[in-house]
Amino acid sequence: MMQLPQHHKPSAHSCCPSWIRRSPPSPPPPPHKKLGGGRSRYACRLVPLLVLTVYSVVTVLRIPSASLVVSTADSERVDRREDLEALKTHLPSNQNSLEAREETRSVASLPCSAFISGEAGHGEEGVLCCDRSHYRSDVCYLRGDVRTDPSTSSVLLYNAARGSGPEKVRPYTRKFEDSVMSSIDEVTIVPVPGGHNASASALRRRCDVRHPRGVPAVVLSTGGYTGNVYHEFSDGLIPLFVTAQRFGGEVVLVVLGYHYWWLGRYGAVLEQLTNYKVVDFRSDRRVHCFDEMIVGLRIHGELVVDPKLMPNGKSIKDFQALLHRSYSRTTTTPSASPPVPVPLPLAPPSRSRSRACPRPAAKPKLLIFIRKQNRVLLNLPHVVTACRRAGFAPHVMNLRRQTPLAAIHAALASADAMVAVHGAAVTHFLFMRPGSVLLQIVPVGLDWAADAFYGKPAQQLGLEYLEYKVAPEESSLAAEYGLDSTVLRNPWVISSRGWWEMKKVYMDRQNVTVNIKRFGELLRTARTHLKNTTACAAAAALR
Repeated sequence: MMQLPQHHKPSAHSCCPSWIRRSPPSPPPPPHKKLGGGRSRYACRLVPLLVLTVYSVVTVLRIPSASLVVSTADSERVDRREDLEALKTHLPSNQNSLEAREETRSVASLPCSAFISGEAGHGEEGVLCCDRSHYRSDVCYLRGDVRTDPSTSSVLLYNAARGSGPEKVRPYTRKFEDSVMSSIDEVTIVPVPGGHNASASALRRRCDVRHPRGVPAVVLSTGGYTGNVYHEFSDGLIPLFVTAQRFGGEVVLVVLGYHYWWLGRYGAVLEQLTNYKVVDFRSDRRVHCFDEMIVGLRIHGELVVDPKLMPNGKSIKDFQALLHRSYSRTTTTPSASPPVPVPLPLAPPSRSRSRACPRPAAKPKLLIFIRKQNRVLLNLPHVVTACRRAGFAPHVMNLRRQTPLAAIHAALASADAMVAVHGAAVTHFLFMRPGSVLLQIVPVGLDWAADAFYGKPAQQLGLEYLEYKVAPEESSLAAEYGLDSTVLRNPWVISSRGWWEMKKVYMDRQNVTVNIKRFGELLRTARTHLKNTTACAAAAALR
């Protein structure tokens, strides 16, 4: 222990208060009086203790005796209160339970998907988060003072939470495919920390269009594979429905890669999703201001709406109902669109069914969708004849890009069956009534794609799904590669080299000639199904 210098050593009586030491300290006692000095020190220590004891006794005597009696019930309440106190945090007792729940579900602790789906975020300001967990798409959520900056393809979030960094998003649903994603315009989300001084306010971009409070924006891209009807639905319209339908039309669509033809083709569908004019992000130079924004689209799969992932339990049937509302009221007149060669004959619907649900018409209507460049049905006339022999009224659909969707919808909504070789046109099964038949002709090497892209979605929609699998000798690849080649006997070898190699061989260079006898058997199966199905529920759903 460190020794103090001699002149700093305390005196023997320094422990006593000054009011006890009435005379200056006496010199140190001689050795034979050491015992007496010890008594002085003990007296100095006992006096404060004696004073404290007297004060405690007086205090106790002043307390009413009744307050010192604790009943058994009071004792139990005290015990319970002590137990509760042991569980409490630093929160005030009268708000503890509510605020504890809020503390455990703070903004930082909530998943971003909760904000995107509308399960959280109400009343929060300055929120910026991104959900990058899905292999198909990245989606970001903003809430607060949100302003677009088209000159830099940016979105600014003012008064953002401290620590938020910029985020970059390509709002398209094929994140796994680098080649197409590189063509999608990128949106930069810039968080601007809060500031209440005049200079900070002056730096904000002035709002040219201030959208109503409570009307969010959804930012999407119509680039990528837009132009292919399958991708227009699977990568675009259905994910848009998944993301935006919960707003009930009170949402503004902000589009990158804007195409006027896309708006003209799908305007009737968009009108069911938004009550506002679509914003062209790149060309509209005005600053649009919102209090909430979602950048990117959520996606569940190929032509799928998973009700378990929807906050309100919507399914692909609800999307189909939206399509029926969109195109059932659409008229195709020369004034509405330029004249186009609509495929003929577009027969009127099969004999109308009475409310008593009679048996289906004697000649159910069957539509055959044909292709012109690849996966061509080479013996089409024989197929048409086989359809007639099976008891169908066949109609050939030779679609063009200019064919109005309203015309396609009118033909399929009244049809009982559809036949098509695997390809984008099969997507139009979305227009068919539940209980109808989809018969897909599957070329060699496309089994998995046919089932995943169209087979399973058609079944989820309530259609009867049938497949005609092309045999190696029925494929044009037999003449090119030989009947015993790996291309025909082991397609998985080619498919294992990647999508583009599979596409080049099996999708771009293959035509088919179906076996009429085998195909006829499948047609008879379809006809039997229609005979045994009244489809009353489907008819009621479309009334």
